[in-house]
Amino acid sequence: MGRYVDGFVLAVPNEKLDAYREIAAEAGKLWIEHGALEYVEAVGDDVEPDTEGMPMRTFPELAEAGDDDTVVFSFIVFESREHRDEVNAKVMEDPEMSPERFEEGGEMPFDGARMAYGGFRSIVDYEG
Repeated sequence: MGRYVDGFVLAVPNEKLDAYREIAAEAGKLWIEHGALEYVEAVGDDVEPDTEGMPMRTFPELAEAGDDDTVVFSFIVFESREHRDEVNAKVMEDPEMSPERFEEGGEMPFDGARMAYGGFRSIVDYEG
């Protein structure tokens, strides 16, 4: 059976990127601590490539990113969907994820309405 991946694409205002990075670093540690196999947060570097006329949406279009935003692509790898559900339940029960903790620092450094999220079952899975 292949692995399971939770994937995210979102736009983060450039002036809030450092705050996002801090939250992401803390979240990554929690997911790994509770059993995730891998946790990756990546900022856009080549998000509007030349597709030589082939029509496709870009990540900035998907995330409705403006000129003052950075596109972030993130994923968390699990053994299976069941494993994902177990790990996510543990993370959500962890005191480090309490809503009060986030309220102390103010609002989240991104607009959740411009975030895409989903769980994906792998159909091809190679490792080097």
